[in-house]
Amino acid sequence: MAVNSIDRAAVAPVWRLSWGLVLLAAAVGALSLWLFWDGLSAMTNQWMGSPEYSYAILIPPIAAFLIWQQKDRLERIPFEGSVWGVVLVLLGGGLLVLGQLATIYILVQYAYVITLYGLILSFTGSRAFRVIAVPLLILAFMIPLPMFFIYNLSTKLQLLSSELGVWFMRLFDISVFVEGNVIDLGGYKLQVAEACDGLRYLFPLMTLGFLMAYFYKGALWKRIFLFLSSVPITIIMNSGRIGTIGVMVEHWGIGMAEGFLHEFQGWMVFMLSIGLLLGEMALLNRVGRESGNWRELFGVEFPAATPKGAALRPRPVPRTFMAATAILVAFVVIALMLPRPAETIPGRASFAEFPMRLPGWTGQPGVLDSVYLNQLKLDDYLLADYVNDSGRGVNLYMSYYNSQRKGDAVHSPRSCLPGGGWQMREFDQRELSAVRVGGRPLRVNRTEIELGGRRELVYYWFQQRGRVIDNEFAVKWYLFWDAVTRHRTDGALVRIIGSVPAGGDVSAVDREITDFAALIAPKLPDFIPN
Repeated sequence: MAVNSIDRAAVAPVWRLSWGLVLLAAAVGALSLWLFWDGLSAMTNQWMGSPEYSYAILIPPIAAFLIWQQKDRLERIPFEGSVWGVVLVLLGGGLLVLGQLATIYILVQYAYVITLYGLILSFTGSRAFRVIAVPLLILAFMIPLPMFFIYNLSTKLQLLSSELGVWFMRLFDISVFVEGNVIDLGGYKLQVAEACDGLRYLFPLMTLGFLMAYFYKGALWKRIFLFLSSVPITIIMNSGRIGTIGVMVEHWGIGMAEGFLHEFQGWMVFMLSIGLLLGEMALLNRVGRESGNWRELFGVEFPAATPKGAALRPRPVPRTFMAATAILVAFVVIALMLPRPAETIPGRASFAEFPMRLPGWTGQPGVLDSVYLNQLKLDDYLLADYVNDSGRGVNLYMSYYNSQRKGDAVHSPRSCLPGGGWQMREFDQRELSAVRVGGRPLRVNRTEIELGGRRELVYYWFQQRGRVIDNEFAVKWYLFWDAVTRHRTDGALVRIIGSVPAGGDVSAVDREITDFAALIAPKLPDFIPN
């Protein structure tokens, strides 16, 4: 008996969750899901509807498995709770209130993850939280990024992939010309659209790179390098895919860029990218002091069994967890009491009614191709060419959105014009003192663009809910502010382009665009509500 007592005392105690505590934690988890359901439901819908995020449905079970892997370590750590967990729950609840008032789902989604971190930290304490911090961090990969960020990133990836793809084609002596994201093979134009920008590879490959770095037992710098390398691997492999399609189209026709074969090529590129990450890990294993086989350096481990004779102790409920739970309940009450006002969609005249005859100018309306309409997802637009009495012309484009809450937002020319191959030579802001909007001089973005020897001058501004804004980041801030305070997210972009004659004076085009802006500015409130 004495020997057995000594053996049991020598073994570290094993902390176990009582059924009561398990049910309490489950109830709190279910309550948090209910509280954030609107945002989480929108997130899962985006998983199902966006190929870029189709992988995200696997992240919650993967995170749960990674936490379960640490079961044996967690059993030996007493859960002491942490007041910082309570702070995180407060922060998450505050973001939830803002997200609900503004009906901006991404705020609710990030608020949920922060609240979940806070609940876990308030329950486990910092010592145990550090054990599962990385598995919890992977949950951030399941939240879709803001659409304005996706649009800008997609445009840049399209341009970069196009340039690298063309370089690859020229290695095979293929005559090719590129304008922005359009690759001209002579008999066929290959457009590097959103589906080919690489985002469908980038996000899942970064997630896989993160998991590989987590399982890899090499030095920290190697693990960081392995994760970060998923970005250039994605860009290079996607560009190689575009180049390969161009080579195949040149030799075997446009069928190589369409249908099942096109999708199969995408799947092969992704699998090859995973192979490159594994190969990179094998090379990193040869650098430095680490040595061993794959099982030692890269293996999925399972938690060790509880030692026989270990002293089992029930876990107490940390006070900080009870405090965090009380705060969560309080936010449930607040959420139930918060008004859920419907978004205000102001009345306006359709752009179809915009006058084609202005003093000294005559307009001819145009039509956007369906490929652009599918990408812009706007509610109304005007595209028209106006010619003045002296024969000089400008192009007017206006896009309008009834709501920008769900991510469908105004596209900035600063991102879209390079996609068409235009190079921006200058970019600045200018105040047009002769043009008054709301009693103030109109401030616009001004840029000179060039393509194939053609030069054009572009003025554009964002006119949204009574504000005229020339800064893209200010647009996002006022979008959030007006969603909370005015329940409105409608808005428009106004863009005017004038051609610069070869050897012509840019200042003359400046005056023409300014005069034209002065004519249309008083008419805009009928079509873009204040």
